[in-house]
Amino acid sequence: MNAFTSIKISELAEADRPREKLLLKGKSALTDAELIAILIGSGTPSMSAVDLSRHILSSVDHNLSALARLSIQDLKKFKGIGEAKAITIVAAMELSRRRKEAEPQVKPKITCSKDIYELMKPELFDEQVEHFYLILLSRSNQVIKKQQISQGGTAGTVVDTKIVFKIALEHLAQSLILVHNHPSGNLRPSEQDKRLTERMVKIGRELDLPVLDHVIFTDHGYFSFADDGIL
Repeated sequence: MNAFTSIKISELAEADRPREKLLLKGKSALTDAELIAILIGSGTPSMSAVDLSRHILSSVDHNLSALARLSIQDLKKFKGIGEAKAITIVAAMELSRRRKEAEPQVKPKITCSKDIYELMKPELFDEQVEHFYLILLSRSNQVIKKQQISQGGTAGTVVDTKIVFKIALEHLAQSLILVHNHPSGNLRPSEQDKRLTERMVKIGRELDLPVLDHVIFTDHGYFSFADDGIL
C-alpha cells in the first residue's frame, strides 16, 4: 500500500475534516498539513488532500520557509497538484511573507542625546544642505515618527513653528525633539538656532508639549542644547 494512501476527507468524521475542524476548534487546532489541505481543496483518487499536503511538507522536511521557496513548477511535480493549486499555495506563502514584513517593528526609545544622533544618521549623514527634522515621542519616550519640516541651503533653512506643533498635536505626541544638520561641520549653534529653540521651548510649555532637546547634527559629532544646559 502507498505510504500516503488514506481515506478521503469526505469520509472522515466531521470533526476531523480540515474546514469543519477550523470552524469547530479554531485555526490554531489545525496542523500545517490540514491548513495546506484547505488551500488545495482536494487530493487524488488514492490520496486525501491532507495526505497530499503531508507528502509535500515531507519533501521539504516540514520546513515552511523551504516550502515558500518552491516555485509553481516545483509544486506541479507532485501528483494531484495542478497549476491552480500550485498558484494558490505560492500566493498563500507570499501573503505570509508580506504579513511578516508588515509587522510593526519595536520602536526605538530615546534615553540620551546619543540616541538622537544615531537615530538621525540615516537621514542626515553626508547631506550637503541643511534639513530640519522633528522627532515625536510617546509618554515613554518611544519614537512615534521622524518628520522632516524643511530643507534649505548650505547656510540655513526656514522653520515654521506653527507647522511643527500642528504635526506634533496631530500625532498625539507627548514631547518632541528638534534636529537639524550643519553641512559645514560647525557644532556650535548660531544665534538664529538659539532664538528658534527658545521660541519652540516657550510654545511647548504653553501647549504642555515639552521640547526635550535640540540637536545639531554633523558627520563627525553633534551638539545637544539639553546636554549644554541652554534648553
